[in-house]
Amino acid sequence: MKTTRAPRTTSPGSDGFAAARAPRTARAVRVPGGLSFRVDVRAFTVVVLLVVAALAASVVLIGTGDFPIPAADVLKTLVGQGNRGQDFIIRELRLPRVLVGLLVGACLGLGGALFQSVSRNPLGSPDVLGLSQGASAGALVVIVLFSGGATAVTLGALAGGLVTGLAIYFLAWKQGVHGYRLVLVGIGVNAIVTAVNGYLITKADFVDAARAVVWMTGSLNGRDWTQVWPLLVLFLVLLPVVAGNARGLRMLEMGDDVSYALGVRVERVRLLLMGSAVLLTAAATAAAGPVAFVALTAPQLARRLTRSPGPNLAASTCMGAALLVAADLASQRAFGADQLPVGVVTGVLGGIYLLWLLVVERRKGRV
Repeated sequence: MKTTRAPRTTSPGSDGFAAARAPRTARAVRVPGGLSFRVDVRAFTVVVLLVVAALAASVVLIGTGDFPIPAADVLKTLVGQGNRGQDFIIRELRLPRVLVGLLVGACLGLGGALFQSVSRNPLGSPDVLGLSQGASAGALVVIVLFSGGATAVTLGALAGGLVTGLAIYFLAWKQGVHGYRLVLVGIGVNAIVTAVNGYLITKADFVDAARAVVWMTGSLNGRDWTQVWPLLVLFLVLLPVVAGNARGLRMLEMGDDVSYALGVRVERVRLLLMGSAVLLTAAATAAAGPVAFVALTAPQLARRLTRSPGPNLAASTCMGAALLVAADLASQRAFGADQLPVGVVTGVLGGIYLLWLLVVERRKGRV
Protein backbone atom coordinates (compact mmCIF):
# COMPACT_ATOMS: atom_id res chain seq x y z
CA MET A 1 0.00 0.00 0.00
CA LYS A 2 1.38 3.33 -1.01
CA THR A 3 1.59 6.03 1.62
CA THR A 4 2.25 9.74 1.28
CA ARG A 5 4.26 11.88 3.63
CA ALA A 6 2.96 15.25 4.69
CA PRO A 7 5.06 18.10 3.32
CA ARG A 8 7.38 19.92 5.70
CA THR A 9 6.13 23.32 6.70
CA THR A 10 8.62 26.16 6.67
CA SER A 11 8.50 29.89 7.02
CA PRO A 12 7.10 31.76 4.03
CA GLY A 13 9.89 34.30 4.36
CA SER A 14 12.42 34.13 1.54
CA ASP A 15 15.36 34.38 3.91
CA GLY A 16 14.54 31.24 5.86
CA PHE A 17 14.95 33.27 9.00
CA ALA A 18 12.43 31.25 10.96
CA ALA A 19 10.59 27.98 10.61
CA ALA A 20 6.94 27.64 11.43
CA ARG A 21 7.14 24.12 12.79
CA ALA A 22 8.04 23.48 16.41
CA PRO A 23 11.64 22.48 17.17
CA ARG A 24 12.34 18.79 17.55
CA THR A 25 13.71 19.26 21.05
CA ALA A 26 10.49 20.83 22.39
CA ARG A 27 8.71 19.11 25.26
CA ALA A 28 5.25 19.73 26.69
CA VAL A 29 5.23 20.59 30.40
CA ARG A 30 2.03 20.36 32.44
CA VAL A 31 1.39 22.51 35.50
CA PRO A 32 -1.39 22.27 38.15
CA GLY A 33 -4.74 23.51 36.93
CA GLY A 34 -4.71 21.65 33.63
CA LEU A 35 -2.41 24.14 31.89
CA SER A 36 0.55 23.13 29.77
CA PHE A 37 3.26 24.88 27.81
CA ARG A 38 5.99 23.87 25.43
CA VAL A 39 9.66 24.06 26.42
CA ASP A 40 12.53 23.78 23.97
CA VAL A 41 14.94 21.64 25.98
CA ARG A 42 18.01 22.58 23.94
CA ALA A 43 17.25 26.32 24.09
CA PHE A 44 16.57 26.11 27.84
CA THR A 45 19.88 24.28 28.36
CA VAL A 46 21.74 26.89 26.31
CA VAL A 47 20.21 29.72 28.36
CA VAL A 48 21.20 28.03 31.64
CA LEU A 49 24.76 27.44 30.43
CA LEU A 50 25.07 31.04 29.22
CA VAL A 51 23.88 32.35 32.59
CA VAL A 52 26.41 30.15 34.37
CA ALA A 53 29.18 31.28 32.00
CA ALA A 54 28.29 34.96 32.47
CA LEU A 55 28.25 34.65 36.27
CA ALA A 56 31.51 32.68 36.32
CA ALA A 57 33.22 35.25 34.09
CA SER A 58 31.83 38.02 36.32
CA VAL A 59 33.33 36.47 39.45
CA VAL A 60 36.72 36.13 37.76
CA LEU A 61 36.47 39.68 36.39
CA ILE A 62 35.70 41.09 39.84
CA GLY A 63 38.87 39.47 41.12
CA THR A 64 40.97 40.82 38.24
CA GLY A 65 42.89 44.07 38.55
CA ASP A 66 45.90 45.74 40.12
CA PHE A 67 44.91 44.09 43.39
CA PRO A 68 43.98 40.51 42.40
CA ILE A 69 41.46 38.67 44.55
CA PRO A 70 40.87 34.89 44.34
CA ALA A 71 37.46 33.79 43.14
CA ALA A 72 36.74 32.10 46.50
CA ASP A 73 37.38 35.38 48.34
CA VAL A 74 35.17 37.24 45.85
CA LEU A 75 32.29 34.89 46.62
CA LYS A 76 32.86 35.20 50.37
CA THR A 77 32.84 38.99 50.11
CA LEU A 78 29.66 39.02 48.04
CA VAL A 79 27.86 37.07 50.77
CA GLY A 80 29.22 39.37 53.48
CA GLN A 81 32.13 37.30 54.81
CA GLY A 82 35.10 39.23 53.40
CA ASN A 83 37.47 41.60 55.15
CA ARG A 84 37.01 45.36 55.08
CA GLY A 85 39.58 46.04 52.35
CA GLN A 86 38.23 43.43 49.97
CA ASP A 87 34.69 44.53 50.70
CA PHE A 88 35.45 48.11 49.62
CA ILE A 89 37.31 47.06 46.46
CA ILE A 90 34.63 44.62 45.36
CA ARG A 91 31.40 46.35 46.34
CA GLU A 92 32.36 49.95 45.60
CA LEU A 93 34.84 49.67 42.73
CA ARG A 94 34.47 46.43 40.78
CA LEU A 95 30.96 45.09 41.31
CA PRO A 96 29.20 48.14 39.76
CA ARG A 97 31.44 47.90 36.70
CA VAL A 98 30.62 44.23 36.21
CA LEU A 99 26.89 44.81 36.73
CA VAL A 100 26.95 47.60 34.13
CA GLY A 101 28.73 45.20 31.76
CA LEU A 102 26.11 42.49 32.31
CA LEU A 103 23.21 44.90 31.85
CA VAL A 104 24.70 46.63 28.81
CA GLY A 105 25.40 43.27 27.17
CA ALA A 106 21.90 42.02 27.99
CA CYS A 107 20.27 45.19 26.62
CA LEU A 108 22.30 45.05 23.40
CA GLY A 109 21.67 41.32 22.94
CA LEU A 110 17.91 41.72 23.43
CA GLY A 111 17.74 44.87 21.31
CA GLY A 112 19.69 43.20 18.50
CA ALA A 113 17.40 40.16 18.58
CA LEU A 114 14.33 42.39 18.34
CA PHE A 115 15.67 44.36 15.38
CA GLN A 116 16.80 41.25 13.51
CA SER A 117 13.43 39.59 14.05
CA VAL A 118 11.39 42.66 13.09
CA SER A 119 13.46 43.23 9.94
CA ARG A 120 13.78 39.47 9.24
CA ASN A 121 17.37 40.21 8.38
CA PRO A 122 20.55 39.08 10.22
CA LEU A 123 22.13 42.47 9.44
CA GLY A 124 19.35 44.36 11.19
CA SER A 125 21.24 45.42 14.30
CA PRO A 126 21.66 48.80 16.04
CA ASP A 127 25.26 48.99 14.82
CA VAL A 128 24.24 48.70 11.17
CA LEU A 129 21.04 50.76 11.46
CA GLY A 130 22.81 53.74 13.02
CA LEU A 131 21.16 53.76 16.44
CA SER A 132 24.46 53.54 18.28
CA GLN A 133 25.83 56.39 16.19
CA GLY A 134 22.66 58.39 16.84
CA ALA A 135 23.10 57.97 20.58
CA SER A 136 26.73 58.99 20.15
CA ALA A 137 25.63 62.11 18.29
CA GLY A 138 23.39 63.10 21.19
CA ALA A 139 26.24 62.62 23.63
CA LEU A 140 28.67 64.55 21.42
CA VAL A 141 26.30 67.50 21.17
CA VAL A 142 26.22 67.70 24.97
CA ILE A 143 30.00 67.28 25.30
CA VAL A 144 31.14 69.57 22.47
CA LEU A 145 28.50 72.31 22.44
CA PHE A 146 27.54 72.46 26.10
CA SER A 147 30.47 70.83 27.98
CA GLY A 148 27.89 68.87 29.96
CA GLY A 149 28.61 66.51 32.83
CA ALA A 150 28.06 62.77 33.05
CA THR A 151 24.31 63.02 33.68
CA ALA A 152 23.80 65.42 30.79
CA VAL A 153 25.82 63.17 28.48
CA THR A 154 23.65 60.20 29.46
CA LEU A 155 20.45 62.12 28.74
CA GLY A 156 21.89 63.39 25.45
CA ALA A 157 22.72 59.83 24.37
CA LEU A 158 19.19 58.68 25.20
CA ALA A 159 17.68 61.57 23.25
CA GLY A 160 19.97 60.98 20.27
CA GLY A 161 19.08 57.29 20.13
CA LEU A 162 15.34 57.99 20.32
CA VAL A 163 15.45 60.68 17.61
CA THR A 164 17.47 58.41 15.32
CA GLY A 165 15.10 55.50 15.89
CA LEU A 166 12.06 57.65 15.04
CA ALA A 167 13.78 58.99 11.93
CA ILE A 168 14.59 55.48 10.69
CA TYR A 169 11.06 54.26 11.35
CA PHE A 170 9.31 57.10 9.49
CA LEU A 171 11.79 57.11 6.60
CA ALA A 172 11.35 53.35 6.17
CA TRP A 173 7.54 53.55 6.35
CA LYS A 174 5.67 52.65 3.19
CA GLN A 175 2.43 50.89 4.03
CA GLY A 176 4.36 49.34 6.89
CA VAL A 177 8.02 48.78 7.74
CA HIS A 178 9.64 45.86 6.00
CA GLY A 179 12.93 43.96 6.03
CA TYR A 180 15.56 45.30 3.68
CA ARG A 181 13.96 48.75 3.43
CA LEU A 182 14.56 49.19 7.17
CA VAL A 183 18.16 48.01 6.83
CA LEU A 184 18.91 50.20 3.80
CA VAL A 185 17.40 53.29 5.42
CA GLY A 186 19.34 52.51 8.59
CA ILE A 187 22.61 52.24 6.68
CA GLY A 188 21.97 55.62 5.08
CA VAL A 189 21.12 57.23 8.42
CA ASN A 190 24.22 55.63 9.93
CA ALA A 191 26.41 57.25 7.27
CA ILE A 192 24.84 60.67 7.82
CA VAL A 193 25.10 60.55 11.61
CA THR A 194 28.69 59.29 11.42
CA ALA A 195 29.58 62.32 9.31
CA VAL A 196 27.86 64.61 11.82
CA ASN A 197 29.83 63.02 14.65
CA GLY A 198 33.09 63.58 12.80
CA TYR A 199 32.19 67.23 12.25
CA LEU A 200 31.35 67.73 15.93
CA ILE A 201 34.72 66.33 16.98
CA THR A 202 36.56 68.68 14.60
CA LYS A 203 34.72 71.66 16.13
CA ALA A 204 35.59 70.69 19.72
CA ASP A 205 38.54 72.01 21.67
CA PHE A 206 41.34 69.63 22.68
CA VAL A 207 39.91 68.64 26.07
CA ASP A 208 36.36 68.06 24.84
CA ALA A 209 37.60 66.22 21.73
CA ALA A 210 39.72 63.87 23.85
CA ARG A 211 36.78 63.28 26.19
CA ALA A 212 34.46 62.60 23.24
CA VAL A 213 36.85 60.11 21.61
CA VAL A 214 37.25 58.20 24.87
CA TRP A 215 33.48 58.03 25.32
CA MET A 216 32.91 56.89 21.71
CA THR A 217 35.32 53.99 22.12
CA GLY A 218 32.92 52.19 24.44
CA SER A 219 34.31 51.40 27.88
CA LEU A 220 33.31 50.15 31.32
CA ASN A 221 36.10 52.08 33.05
CA GLY A 222 34.94 54.16 36.00
CA ARG A 223 31.37 52.90 35.98
CA ASP A 224 29.65 53.05 39.36
CA TRP A 225 26.24 52.56 40.97
CA THR A 226 24.84 55.70 39.33
CA GLN A 227 24.91 53.86 35.99
CA VAL A 228 23.63 50.57 37.41
CA TRP A 229 20.24 51.60 38.83
CA PRO A 230 18.75 53.53 35.86
CA LEU A 231 19.84 50.80 33.45
CA LEU A 232 18.44 48.06 35.69
CA VAL A 233 15.10 49.83 36.13
CA LEU A 234 14.69 50.43 32.38
CA PHE A 235 15.60 46.82 31.61
CA LEU A 236 13.08 45.47 34.14
CA VAL A 237 10.35 47.80 32.81
CA LEU A 238 10.88 46.85 29.16
CA LEU A 239 11.29 43.11 29.76
CA PRO A 240 7.54 42.48 30.38
CA VAL A 241 6.67 44.61 27.34
CA VAL A 242 8.89 42.47 25.13
CA ALA A 243 7.74 39.21 26.71
CA GLY A 244 4.10 40.17 26.29
CA ASN A 245 4.61 40.67 22.55
CA ALA A 246 6.90 37.67 21.99
CA ARG A 247 4.16 35.62 20.35
CA GLY A 248 3.36 38.46 17.96
CA LEU A 249 7.05 38.80 17.14
CA ARG A 250 7.24 35.10 16.32
CA MET A 251 4.28 35.48 13.98
CA LEU A 252 5.87 38.54 12.32
CA GLU A 253 8.80 36.40 11.24
CA MET A 254 6.39 34.44 9.02
CA GLY A 255 5.31 37.56 7.15
CA ASP A 256 2.72 40.30 7.59
CA ASP A 257 -0.05 38.54 5.66
CA VAL A 258 0.20 35.41 7.80
CA SER A 259 0.38 37.53 10.95
CA TYR A 260 -2.77 39.45 10.00
CA ALA A 261 -4.55 36.16 9.30
CA LEU A 262 -3.55 34.90 12.78
CA GLY A 263 -5.01 37.98 14.44
CA VAL A 264 -1.77 39.86 15.16
CA ARG A 265 -1.96 43.66 15.14
CA VAL A 266 1.17 43.90 13.05
CA GLU A 267 2.06 47.57 13.12
CA ARG A 268 1.20 47.93 16.81
CA VAL A 269 3.43 44.98 17.75
CA ARG A 270 6.19 46.17 15.43
CA LEU A 271 6.12 49.71 16.82
CA LEU A 272 6.14 48.52 20.45
CA LEU A 273 9.05 46.14 19.89
CA MET A 274 11.07 48.60 17.82
CA GLY A 275 10.51 51.27 20.46
CA SER A 276 11.67 48.85 23.15
CA ALA A 277 14.75 47.95 21.10
CA VAL A 278 15.60 51.62 20.57
CA LEU A 279 15.28 52.35 24.30
CA LEU A 280 17.42 49.33 25.22
CA THR A 281 20.14 50.32 22.76
CA ALA A 282 20.10 53.99 23.72
CA ALA A 283 20.25 53.17 27.44
CA ALA A 284 23.14 50.75 26.93
CA THR A 285 25.01 53.32 24.83
CA ALA A 286 24.36 56.03 27.42
CA ALA A 287 25.78 53.82 30.17
CA ALA A 288 28.94 52.54 28.47
CA GLY A 289 29.31 54.33 25.16
CA PRO A 290 28.78 52.70 21.76
CA VAL A 291 30.05 49.15 22.42
CA ALA A 292 30.33 47.75 18.93
CA PHE A 293 28.82 44.61 17.40
CA VAL A 294 27.45 42.91 20.52
CA ALA A 295 23.91 43.56 19.27
CA LEU A 296 24.83 42.02 15.90
CA THR A 297 26.67 38.92 17.03
CA ALA A 298 24.79 37.88 20.18
CA PRO A 299 21.46 36.95 18.48
CA GLN A 300 23.24 35.11 15.68
CA LEU A 301 25.43 33.10 18.04
CA ALA A 302 22.40 32.33 20.21
CA ARG A 303 20.44 31.11 17.19
CA ARG A 304 23.28 28.83 16.14
CA LEU A 305 23.62 27.38 19.63
CA THR A 306 19.92 26.77 20.21
CA ARG A 307 19.19 25.66 16.62
CA SER A 308 15.70 26.87 17.33
CA PRO A 309 13.34 28.92 15.14
CA GLY A 310 11.94 32.14 16.46
CA PRO A 311 13.57 35.23 17.92
CA ASN A 312 15.44 33.43 20.76
CA LEU A 313 15.05 36.47 23.02
CA ALA A 314 16.19 34.82 26.27
CA ALA A 315 19.23 33.18 24.68
CA SER A 316 20.21 36.42 22.90
CA THR A 317 19.93 38.40 26.14
CA CYS A 318 22.14 35.96 28.05
CA MET A 319 24.57 35.69 25.14
CA GLY A 320 24.99 39.48 25.03
CA ALA A 321 25.73 39.64 28.76
CA ALA A 322 28.22 36.75 28.56
CA LEU A 323 29.95 38.21 25.49
CA LEU A 324 30.50 41.65 26.98
CA VAL A 325 31.78 40.39 30.32
CA ALA A 326 34.05 37.85 28.60
CA ALA A 327 35.42 40.57 26.28
CA ASP A 328 36.15 42.85 29.25
CA LEU A 329 37.83 39.98 31.08
CA ALA A 330 39.96 39.16 28.04
CA SER A 331 41.05 42.79 27.63
CA GLN A 332 42.05 43.10 31.30
CA ARG A 333 43.89 39.78 31.38
CA ALA A 334 45.75 40.45 28.12
CA PHE A 335 46.59 44.16 28.51
CA GLY A 336 46.13 44.97 32.19
CA ALA A 337 43.41 46.75 34.11
CA ASP A 338 41.74 49.66 32.25
CA GLN A 339 44.34 49.64 29.46
CA LEU A 340 42.14 48.50 26.56
CA PRO A 341 38.46 49.58 26.40
CA VAL A 342 36.03 46.73 25.93
CA GLY A 343 34.60 48.43 22.83
CA VAL A 344 37.88 47.84 21.00
CA VAL A 345 37.75 44.09 21.71
CA THR A 346 34.10 43.72 20.69
CA GLY A 347 34.73 45.86 17.60
CA VAL A 348 37.56 43.63 16.37
CA LEU A 349 35.72 40.38 17.07
CA GLY A 350 32.42 41.71 15.74
CA GLY A 351 34.06 43.04 12.57
CA ILE A 352 35.49 39.61 11.83
CA TYR A 353 32.09 38.04 12.45
CA LEU A 354 30.35 40.62 10.21
CA LEU A 355 32.71 39.87 7.32
CA TRP A 356 32.02 36.16 7.73
CA LEU A 357 28.27 36.79 7.86
CA LEU A 358 28.40 38.92 4.69
CA VAL A 359 30.27 36.16 2.87
CA VAL A 360 27.65 33.61 3.95
CA GLU A 361 24.77 35.87 2.93
CA ARG A 362 26.42 36.59 -0.43
CA ARG A 363 26.78 32.88 -1.17
CA LYS A 364 23.08 32.44 -0.43
CA GLY A 365 22.22 35.29 -2.80
CA ARG A 366 20.71 37.56 -0.18
CA VAL A 367 23.15 40.49 -0.55
